[in-house]
Amino acid sequence: MDPLLAYALLALAAFAAGVLNAIAGGGSFLTFPALVFTGVPPIVANATSALAVSPGYLGSTLGFKTELRELPMARLRRETLISAAGGVAGALLLLVTPGHLFTGIVPWLLLFATVLFAAGPAIAGRMQARSSGASAPARWHDPALLAVAVYGGYFNGGLGILLMALYTLAGDTRLNRVNALKNLNSLVLSWVSVVAFVLAGAIAWKQGLLMMAAATAGGWFGAQWARRLPARWVRAGVVLTGLAMSAVFFARQG
Repeated sequence: MDPLLAYALLALAAFAAGVLNAIAGGGSFLTFPALVFTGVPPIVANATSALAVSPGYLGSTLGFKTELRELPMARLRRETLISAAGGVAGALLLLVTPGHLFTGIVPWLLLFATVLFAAGPAIAGRMQARSSGASAPARWHDPALLAVAVYGGYFNGGLGILLMALYTLAGDTRLNRVNALKNLNSLVLSWVSVVAFVLAGAIAWKQGLLMMAAATAGGWFGAQWARRLPARWVRAGVVLTGLAMSAVFFARQG
């Protein structure tokens, strides 16, 4: 592919991903395939995609700072440490995965993330139905959080939905609090995994920096458009994109 065309495609994909993440999520369905299609090896593409979308997590976390201040500091420290450990473990697992093996499981990861994203409204509805009170998380919450963090460090797609499902099943019943914890833990595990990728030399820097800038710009515009675009239309588009990308990657294996 012509280099200028490749960079234009990456910038467009990252901008659209920033818009999607600001409105409904699912931006990794665009950034990761775009990197692969422009010739970046899958493992490096996954690491670079994580770098590209990482700035958006900070804004999402700051948006729920009031809810985070209401939580016990001991819980926040414990969960961020668990998320950081899981993020590093997932990143290291990705880095030691043979390239051909990761290429083989990519379609399944994309399909899994798409199904999670499609299930998001149902999970949110269940949370709202149970939001009359608050209860302490179940005992298995911390080990489950570690497992989800490992997944997030390995492959970021569908991470937010997994975290929301985890908190719902573990007994957290306040939607805003769950969103606050989801965003904080996503921020921590994503950033530490990106640091691991950087130290391992697994980032395609020219593509990654361009996509970071484009995704940040897309996030700003997406925040403005979020008030105008019907969220269900955007979600439907994300699901269709995820299914299409899964089908393309399955076909590439044939």
